[in-house]
Amino acid sequence: MAFLPTTIKEVRARGWDALDVILFTGDAYIDHPSFGAAVIGRLLEAEGYRVAIVPQPNWRDDLRDFKKLGTPRLFFAVSGGAMDSMVNHYTANLRLRHDDAYTAGGKSGFRPDRTVTTYTKILKQLFPHVPVVIGGIEASLRRLTHYDYWSNSLHPSILCSSGADLLVYGMGDRTISEVARAMRNGYNAKLLRNIPQVAFRADAKYVERLAPEQTIRLHSFEECQRSKESFAENFVRIETESNLLHPTARLIEQQGEQEWVVINPPAAILTTEELDRSFDLPYERAPHPRYEGRGAIPAWEMIKHSVNIHRGCFGGCSFCTISAHQGKFIQSRSERSILAEVKRITEMPDFRGYLSDVGAPSANMYRMQGREEALCARCRRPSCLHPKPCPNLDNNHRPLLALYAKIRGVKGIKKAFIGSGIRYDLFDDSPYLKEVLKHHTSGRLKVAPEHTEEHVLKLMRKPSFTLFEELNADFHTICHQEGLPYQLIPYFISSHPGCMERDMKALSEKVLGKLHFTLEQVQDLTPTPMTLSSVMFYTGLDPYTKRPLFVARNQEEKRRQKSYFFSERPEPRKGGKHPLAGGHKRVEKGFKKSR
Repeated sequence: MAFLPTTIKEVRARGWDALDVILFTGDAYIDHPSFGAAVIGRLLEAEGYRVAIVPQPNWRDDLRDFKKLGTPRLFFAVSGGAMDSMVNHYTANLRLRHDDAYTAGGKSGFRPDRTVTTYTKILKQLFPHVPVVIGGIEASLRRLTHYDYWSNSLHPSILCSSGADLLVYGMGDRTISEVARAMRNGYNAKLLRNIPQVAFRADAKYVERLAPEQTIRLHSFEECQRSKESFAENFVRIETESNLLHPTARLIEQQGEQEWVVINPPAAILTTEELDRSFDLPYERAPHPRYEGRGAIPAWEMIKHSVNIHRGCFGGCSFCTISAHQGKFIQSRSERSILAEVKRITEMPDFRGYLSDVGAPSANMYRMQGREEALCARCRRPSCLHPKPCPNLDNNHRPLLALYAKIRGVKGIKKAFIGSGIRYDLFDDSPYLKEVLKHHTSGRLKVAPEHTEEHVLKLMRKPSFTLFEELNADFHTICHQEGLPYQLIPYFISSHPGCMERDMKALSEKVLGKLHFTLEQVQDLTPTPMTLSSVMFYTGLDPYTKRPLFVARNQEEKRRQKSYFFSERPEPRKGGKHPLAGGHKRVEKGFKKSR
């Protein structure tokens, strides 16, 4: 099976005189199931559609890249890529990055800021009568009014700012096929507006016809601009609905005097068979040949010998976008599909016997779910682990340990590492930690306690630091018993809403002093759209309790929080007290990366 075509020459080589869908992406084209554009293209191809991909089109010249493949019969599809373009471009302190992991040679400058909006506006300008469907993480997390850290302001739905006709949010495996079927005979608004997991713009007449009992009316964009409390209330409704097992209500939000954004409820979670289908498609499992001689693509080099075993995460961390995009409920691949992919990796010419990662958003949630689905169906919690683990959660690690053993048994596998994050608050009495240390660690086990202070951890929706201390003790006990000279590497976040300088000082004293760790990274928070942390950062409130929070906004405050982990310590402030320690006044100037 050949790569999906990227040029008119490649289209004609297939004997095609026209295309059904042309997909634009901000990433280099890597034909692999870890890259959304390839997945969407292959899924549509499998249903008989003629699909081409235009990777990283030049948006600064005469726009020939946008015109070179002509007009598709059905629609243009636009994705910003596997990573949000603004997070891709800027550090937490808003400095421009000089590299791009999703570009050949790791070079920056091959995609614009706000990639989805830029590409869509160009396509609507050039082809005003052709539908544009947007998706991927950049569009998904901006489907409603959201805080934009890079302009320090609220932005309307990306549907309104880009002019797109339809938005597919979340993982679009099933939805994109339904969209294509609905457009077979032209743009059919009635069919498209009834598809789950899509968003679209509508007028007041359409909104008036919606059934009130199945419609949740959010505060308008303008009301959110006037009132931070209204924006916080919107977030609570949005997060609650997105974490339901069987949501039925539409969300509607007014944007301007005459326009509304309508968000249909998400589709049912994928079955194992459906998820397997996405991973089993005939990918070339390589970058397109067009990149030969242009340097390695760092993101590809990182994942090419890895395997993804499931989607979703029920941790619900405040700063993380995974549950907002992939969902809270775990969708696991079958052992057959995973082992078949492992075998394909062993056949790659440059494979030397080492899988870099057998992972997922959280590596050890494979096949975990509620013991009684009826209880999950009634649950409205954003996290199955916070404030304490749900008693209905089946956190049995046996299926995952059995899978690990079968992967180790595949011919050609010398070692299968776990490179993805591990949730140690799922361990209980499981032998999982010992198994991972004995068979799946390269010498350094990385975990993310994120902080030490309880009030900050609660705002992050992370477990108590005492659990990390127990993990640390268990880690050293197992390493001593097994003769393993391994290191435990913890990661922490600074400048999270609710975190003061004194909290970072306490973190430093506990981690560097009491536990004697040498830290490799303390990450300054970047508030990304549709996360609880971003809402707290913008509003200065906990949206669930409306309690005021201190927020380190300006660069000096943020620098001082991180400085406790370097040789230079900040001078004590006059009076030995943080200037905002006694209250919750907001600092309006200044401006944080979600994992």
